[in-house]
Amino acid sequence: MASVDVTVRGAGIFGLSTAWALVKRGLRVQVIETRRVGAGASGGLVGALAPHAPEVWNAMKALQLRSLLMAGTWWDEVHQVGGVDPLYLRAGRLQPVADAAALDLARARETAARQVWQGAAEWLVIPATGADWEPVSPAGWLIRDTLTARISPRRALASLAAALRAKGVGIIIGEGEEHGLVVHATGYEGLATLSAAIGRKIGAGVKGQALLLRHDAQDAPQIYAPGLHIVAHGDGTVAIGSTSETVWQEPGPDAQAEDLLARARAQLPVLERAEVLERWAGIRPRAKSRAPMIGAWPERPGHFIANGGFKTGFGMAPLCSEMLASHMVEGRDEIPPTFLPETVLKG
Repeated sequence: MASVDVTVRGAGIFGLSTAWALVKRGLRVQVIETRRVGAGASGGLVGALAPHAPEVWNAMKALQLRSLLMAGTWWDEVHQVGGVDPLYLRAGRLQPVADAAALDLARARETAARQVWQGAAEWLVIPATGADWEPVSPAGWLIRDTLTARISPRRALASLAAALRAKGVGIIIGEGEEHGLVVHATGYEGLATLSAAIGRKIGAGVKGQALLLRHDAQDAPQIYAPGLHIVAHGDGTVAIGSTSETVWQEPGPDAQAEDLLARARAQLPVLERAEVLERWAGIRPRAKSRAPMIGAWPERPGHFIANGGFKTGFGMAPLCSEMLASHMVEGRDEIPPTFLPETVLKG
């Protein structure tokens, strides 16, 4: 297949988004996925596109802000080309305030957000009202931000796949022959391959569990309490997640999923009678740096890596894919040093 300029290995969020960014730049691309689209961690349920707290500002937080702000336009283009709605919505987020100390911190972050978010979004401290779609707040106050968005992970992948096919991209399920440059977006298994290649652990898989409930709150903000995301999706479902398990016995859902459900219902009693549609578990790739790892594969000319988007993959995918594609096609050097594989491999 001499007509292929780039082969992308992996049809998760980093693989498909990178393929899309390359296609937009006029390259001929093929995607090879050994199992199915979204077979790994990207095929989960939650889809919380949430920012870090607006304090101790650094380059990583600034990049995340850029990616979250560009997401609406980026996903709308994908939707328009492929015709599949990813169910993206910048609906915001509510967080309970635990006590007086947490209230002081929340108000300090409110001031910080006005500076670092530069008017693009707000972080507000508001009184709790006792509405059905509010978390239980011991202090009687809530944090509301207008930057957080949600997306349906599986619909987002289907949207990207449809847009790619509309542009003539072949998505091969099974074995396929590589042609042209190669992008490796192969999740936690890819991190294991990299670790074996250099003889040192540079990342690993972290198990996450989530649940999907039938409850229609389509335009409601995300709820976040420590260790718990509750995300209302645009198809009449609510996702609850997620755990972070570095040690596990079984890859599938277990009792920790039931604990998530109990805690979610305690925070949001309106979900008490909501039917559980699915319990999900997957292994998410976490690079040692905890940041995405994108860029050239050192000492392997013509090969690139897009991996390690632990917990931030969908939120960071628009910007990471565009930076990697710009580097590959135009030679632009926008990728932060901390994201580059050569930095991670030397660390």
